[in-house]
Amino acid sequence: MAFVIDSAHKLGAYRDHSYAGSRTDQEDVLRNSTTLYVGNLSFYTTEEQIHALFSMCGDVKKIIMGLDKVKRTPCGFCFVEYYSRECGANALRYINGTKLDDRIIRTDWDVGFKEGRQYGRGKSGGQVRDEYRQGFDDGRGGFGKAFERQMVASGMMPTATGEGESGAGTY
Repeated sequence: MAFVIDSAHKLGAYRDHSYAGSRTDQEDVLRNSTTLYVGNLSFYTTEEQIHALFSMCGDVKKIIMGLDKVKRTPCGFCFVEYYSRECGANALRYINGTKLDDRIIRTDWDVGFKEGRQYGRGKSGGQVRDEYRQGFDDGRGGFGKAFERQMVASGMMPTATGEGESGAGTY
């Protein structure tokens, strides 16, 4: 007899590194979760767009947009909570890897939203991955923070409080 393993019920690589319990405890919670982490969103994607897409897979209980902890603006991720695990599994099956706002989005099981997790964990307030991005990405706010720091240090880009070599003013 052959068994088909549905990848939507398997645990992916994503883990909340601030989870207080052990890795085994976290995996137990993930196996019963109804919450998805959604990543690689455009900074301009709205909650309404996310709801329209994810409600195609089942009844959405709640959407929590990821916010830059300093600016309080969207920073490219969210949590989608469903009323049932099966609806979340449908989203993993049918939405993971699809395009939303011209970006390929990633979904994975999440342990569930807790207050404070909606904020980016990067040094500048956004997501950590945007701290190290070198290139320009219009959907994620332009240049990565590493590139911006490099440009400011070389005098090619104005700082938030002064002028660079180019003579441009503050922004």
